[in-house]
Amino acid sequence: MQAQNVQQFIDQHPFSPLQKRVLALCFLVVAIDGFDTASIGFIAPALRGEWGLSAAALAPLFGAGLFGLMAGALLLGPMADRFGRKPVLLLSVAFFGLTSLLSAFADNMTTLLVLRFLTGLGLGGAMPTTITLTSEYCPQARRASLVTLMFCGFTIGSALGGLVAAQLLASVGWRGILTIGGVIPLLLVPALLFALPESLRWMVLRGRGASTVAQGIMRKIAKTAQALPPLTVSDVKLPGSPVTQLFRPGLIGGTLLLWSTFFMSLLIIYLLSSWLPTILNGAGHSLSQASFISSAFQIGGTLGAILLGRWMDRYRPHRVLATAYLAAAACIVVVGMATQNVPLLVLAVFGVGFGVSGSQVGANALAAAFYPTTSRATGVSWASAVGRSGSVLGSMVGGALLAAELSTQTIFLMLAVPAVLAAFALLAMGRLQQPVATAPVMPLQPTTNNSLT
Repeated sequence: MQAQNVQQFIDQHPFSPLQKRVLALCFLVVAIDGFDTASIGFIAPALRGEWGLSAAALAPLFGAGLFGLMAGALLLGPMADRFGRKPVLLLSVAFFGLTSLLSAFADNMTTLLVLRFLTGLGLGGAMPTTITLTSEYCPQARRASLVTLMFCGFTIGSALGGLVAAQLLASVGWRGILTIGGVIPLLLVPALLFALPESLRWMVLRGRGASTVAQGIMRKIAKTAQALPPLTVSDVKLPGSPVTQLFRPGLIGGTLLLWSTFFMSLLIIYLLSSWLPTILNGAGHSLSQASFISSAFQIGGTLGAILLGRWMDRYRPHRVLATAYLAAAACIVVVGMATQNVPLLVLAVFGVGFGVSGSQVGANALAAAFYPTTSRATGVSWASAVGRSGSVLGSMVGGALLAAELSTQTIFLMLAVPAVLAAFALLAMGRLQQPVATAPVMPLQPTTNNSLT
């Protein structure tokens, strides 16, 4: 039987229960990340009251998690390219579940900071790996929409984390919330172990396409096929480590432009997430009204991720995301100019979430499609790590801008600049030559076993 490319094999068959299972399990992992992100903000006041901390003393608690996320992405992404997606994802989920559970027993701030860093380390490895694994099981025509749909688990998990913390904090305390955040991922580990397959594309690239495991995965995707073809991949094993491959000719330009996009995007997202309610409250809105207006940002981001993912599959993805960032820049300016017009303000904040937060999810799908199999997890995770540095800067810049007593209009005019820069970075990336991942290359030698053994 003639050899067939892995992507062609996936594309020619209906979206199977196995692929839906991959999507669902990765959705749950990302949702747990969102739960952790939201719940830590809710327990901060309880920590402050129990340990007698100042507001400034709580700042390192958030920073420790963010730095852990950066370190985890930098460290575990290359491991997923070298040792496989599944073992690294299992390790990441088990690790952040255990460290979150241990955090519930911390008896001082120093111990809690260390455990929050370690929790972030696991989370930083889990999220890019879910993006990579989901992407590699998606049909090409629906890849962006399915990856963005999976990533919506983060916003749903965030909403659930806030709801659980708000309802249970008074009865179980901050330790109980951290316990929940640790037990849930630990319970998910057995499901990942037995129900989540390794990436078929990664196995073929590693010469394991004829293995019993790979053949079993193929049979679950192609249930009605009488015989299974030997599989090849359209990319080759590049020399050097997965990290150095990001800077090879054909990839380095896209890598730097993706990093710029992630940095600018997450700077805006974290600045608004951290400071928008405070800015609106300072502009004369009550705290409840400011929270209501700010919630439009998350709603817009969720809807934007879903719709932009679909449009990326239909049109040129770089142009779709660039247009969304430019529209978001316009909405950011409107937010600064319409602080007293509540209906227009809600609509503008929704537009910012749609364009920036939604595009950030789309950028994850774009990164997964850009890199070859040998460095895909590294490419996604290192872009995420660079973006996390933007999130740290965004949180800090927001406070600095408020301390400088700048007008609301000035703050938002300045904030529109990184959205415009992200748009131009994507347009420039779209003009680059096709990346190595899709360039015509000599395939690996196909496997000779074309049937189940």
